[in-house]
Amino acid sequence: MVKKPIYTILFISWVVLITLLSLFSFSNTDLPSVKIPYIDKLVHFTFYSVATLLGVLSLKDFFNIKKVKTLIIWYLAFILIVYGIIIEILQHTITVTRSAEFLDFVANTIGVFVGLFVAKQLFLKERILK
Repeated sequence: MVKKPIYTILFISWVVLITLLSLFSFSNTDLPSVKIPYIDKLVHFTFYSVATLLGVLSLKDFFNIKKVKTLIIWYLAFILIVYGIIIEILQHTITVTRSAEFLDFVANTIGVFVGLFVAKQLFLKERILK
């Protein structure tokens, strides 16, 4: 039977979406602007927590196991945190409408760790049937 890597496709698509939204400016569009304090930090947090959840689900599918090993999950977290740092550096170096912010990095990192916590609660606990 052919395996359907839906979570891997979703994970890769989500990372591509993060990249596009992080590096391209939408200031010349007619989109309404939202003036909520720190909304951008919430967006960063959401991007990376969802990426972590999708990454964990992708790993579960890829390795075809019920419980993904802790070390693999930590590698995923490390890769996503480094990816967030790279995106911030790219915003500072290759864009003229975006800038790197330390608090964006903090929001990204907190998003990764919250994503890990949620994934552990939802998908990585051993289920004991009574």
